[in-house]
Amino acid sequence: MFVTSFSCFKFQFPSVLSVQIMLLTDPEIESSLLISSDEGATYQKYRLNFYIHSMLFHPKQEDWILAYSQDQKLYSSVEFGRRWLLLQESITPNRFYWPFSYNEGMQNCSEAVRSKPFPGYIDSDSLIVQDDYVFVQLTSGGRPHYYVSYRRNTFALMKLPKYALPKDMHVISTDENQVFAAVQEWNQNDTYNLYISDTQGIYFTLALENVKSSRDLEGNVMIDLYEVAGIKGMFLANKKIDNQVKTFITYNKGRDWHLLQAPDTDLRGNPVHCLLPYCSLHLHLKVSENPYTSGNIASRDTAPGIIVASGNIGSELSENDISMFVSSDAGNTWRQIFEDEHSVLYLDQGGVLVAMKHTSLPIRHLWLSFDEGRSWSKYSFTSIPLFVDGVLGEPGEETLIMTVFGHFSHRSEWQLVKVDYKSIFDRRCAEDDYRPWQLHSQGEACIMGAKRTYKKRKSEKKCMQGKYAGAMSSEPCVCTEADFDCDYGFERHSNGQCLPAFWYNPSSLSKECSLGQSYLNSTGYRKVVSNNCTDGVREQYTAKPQQCPGKAPRGLRIVTSDGTLTSEQGHNVTFMVQLEEGDIQRSIIHVDFGDGSAVSYANLSSTEDGIRHIYQNVGIFRVTAQIKNSLGTDTAVLYLHPLITLEGSITFTFSTEGMNIITVQVSAGNTILQDTKMIAVYEHFQSLRISFSPNLDDYNPDIPEWRRDISHVIKAVLVEATIISSEHILVAILPGLPTSAELFILPYKNTNGESKETAEDLQQISEILVQKLNQNAIQFNLKPGVRILVHAAHLTAAPLIDVTPSHSGSAMLMLLSVIFVGLAVFVIYKFKRKIPGINVYAQMQNEKDQEMVSPGSQSESIPNVPQRELMNPQQLLVKVCILIG
Repeated sequence: MFVTSFSCFKFQFPSVLSVQIMLLTDPEIESSLLISSDEGATYQKYRLNFYIHSMLFHPKQEDWILAYSQDQKLYSSVEFGRRWLLLQESITPNRFYWPFSYNEGMQNCSEAVRSKPFPGYIDSDSLIVQDDYVFVQLTSGGRPHYYVSYRRNTFALMKLPKYALPKDMHVISTDENQVFAAVQEWNQNDTYNLYISDTQGIYFTLALENVKSSRDLEGNVMIDLYEVAGIKGMFLANKKIDNQVKTFITYNKGRDWHLLQAPDTDLRGNPVHCLLPYCSLHLHLKVSENPYTSGNIASRDTAPGIIVASGNIGSELSENDISMFVSSDAGNTWRQIFEDEHSVLYLDQGGVLVAMKHTSLPIRHLWLSFDEGRSWSKYSFTSIPLFVDGVLGEPGEETLIMTVFGHFSHRSEWQLVKVDYKSIFDRRCAEDDYRPWQLHSQGEACIMGAKRTYKKRKSEKKCMQGKYAGAMSSEPCVCTEADFDCDYGFERHSNGQCLPAFWYNPSSLSKECSLGQSYLNSTGYRKVVSNNCTDGVREQYTAKPQQCPGKAPRGLRIVTSDGTLTSEQGHNVTFMVQLEEGDIQRSIIHVDFGDGSAVSYANLSSTEDGIRHIYQNVGIFRVTAQIKNSLGTDTAVLYLHPLITLEGSITFTFSTEGMNIITVQVSAGNTILQDTKMIAVYEHFQSLRISFSPNLDDYNPDIPEWRRDISHVIKAVLVEATIISSEHILVAILPGLPTSAELFILPYKNTNGESKETAEDLQQISEILVQKLNQNAIQFNLKPGVRILVHAAHLTAAPLIDVTPSHSGSAMLMLLSVIFVGLAVFVIYKFKRKIPGINVYAQMQNEKDQEMVSPGSQSESIPNVPQRELMNPQQLLVKVCILIG
């Protein structure tokens, strides 16, 4: 066996007793390795020409080692450190891994190649390799984006809920072909949300919210989540609820969580009065990174069901009155074993538990339990009290040997005390020394789709277990709803149903879904990964294959690969064509470059690497992309030019009411951006300011996409509650906090363009809406457990009458969203009538002018735009105004 970790001390000693032992000399004295092949009887010194910072041993090849030097170089050895080969220089600390397979080889992630296949450069210190998964991070627009490769296949963007907007992510576990990740979302500071993925690590669903986090002495983030060894799918987590931290347990990978039942009695046998959910057992879940000391909690693969941890009983987790607790039935029941913190070591597959008190004073006694912590006996391990610095168990299935190391005084040398407990037992356990034990969760035997029965030594038997007994049997269960989690985009509500989140459209299909092909239509559920249930409701909850329907193309966009809208004479410009919805395999794409040349493709997939074109002349070019299939057509336009400058304003006149498309371009420094939006222009309408219950502000990231999605939700709720046609209603969430919105009641026109409603009709519709709003009849579920009430603030009737004697007429409405440097300004303008026609102004001004006054009336101002949505003082903002002259 080989050493899988190392430590540097002034006085060196082996971390474990094994066939080969490696010691590192003090780097302040020399850089050498001492290697023994006879369990420490003799050592041979090997000098190094570099100083080792850290090591990584191969998981299967004992003699293979990677060494990271203090000058950021990576070395390899296939002779257990006797010879070394320089592999690479300028390596990021802790970002090197052994290959997935022997023939995979080492990949060089240099500056020249690290942007492929990603839309930009990956963060150089973000590489993580765990089991079948490789993770990288890419930061763009101030936000991190995470990519995953499963079994070394193509990288894919990891899909979190749309408005998670993560600030930070930590991969917790990749066991059993699934990723468990902790994500700090945009509105979290000291907590993380737990997400669990599908097999490929792409689609994530929420497992638990607001898990406590902290930082260690080196500033590393520590998540209060513990994976219990020996029981697959079992986790413990500390969740923050109303500024209190409580411990929860799950047996099915986060599908269900429960509080821990406190012990019935304390250490002295006195009854404990602790009633769920007001009082429960809470545990500290930090695991020590030092291999020589134990953390706050411990479990072992070879001792399933036995968990030892420090904690307290009460309404929340506390740093005071900490005791030690043990569970021998996988967390269903607990017993108090000590009133002070102890380090606990598992020997003989958990058949022997060794406890040593945490204290700064010298000790010479320890405690042993042979019945899974029910009773403890005191033993002396040294005649002279020892300041204990650490304790280790000898590796191996049959180990009954432990090593205690420390010093007799602060000035003495290291002392190692080897303790062998074999003499305590006079025989090995026989078959009749064991009893069956069935894993369960509060009486429910079907866990992760199976009934599992283990062998446990009878508490009254004092014999040496030796090799791990393991599970006696495993019997699959019939599938029930409890074996299924919510699929991506769905959320579990109080009635147990998985329903679509407000931002998710279940009917949306992948663009790769072509007519004649099939796709899996989700039922809203997905089976928990590694769940072994059969039959039952499996067919009902499993996604069904369906034929891909034909769809007309929608949401076509054309952009340049570098994000700029400039062209240099004689240089390549690469265009990227993107489509939100449609059959890309059966759609013809045509691109007109605006200089007399054009190109066509049989399908959109042919343009994945971009469309390259060289402009031979200088000028302004109107680039038009058109995609067409048998069901419809969509068009996108892009303008290229050397530089754009708006002097004063640009004027355009709309002659009629209706929907109009406007394209806006803006330049800031060397960057030119463009956006195209639809504008609704009406002469007669009514507007109503609405507000919301304050809890909506907690979930408002104040970004345009969120405002747009919430607007759709409110509109749907209004239509359902009032039976008013959706053609009459337009909702616009306003930027900033507290969250508010403008509700517009619009005239509905027939196919001939004639209005079907008079001003009185609009007034009647407005009164219906106000009545419903005042009755608290308009409300919606933002997410499970979060209900939002919608209130009426005040009503503004149109037409608006100008107070000045020289002007009168009706108000006009414009809705415009200008995308700018990754942010958006969604503005609602109301303007006065001056002369026939509607003029559009695109006026440039500094962002410090936070208000804009309509030229038609100095008394009517534009709502303030939050600072977070504006550019910095060195940049410019385009504001587009509509006037009725």
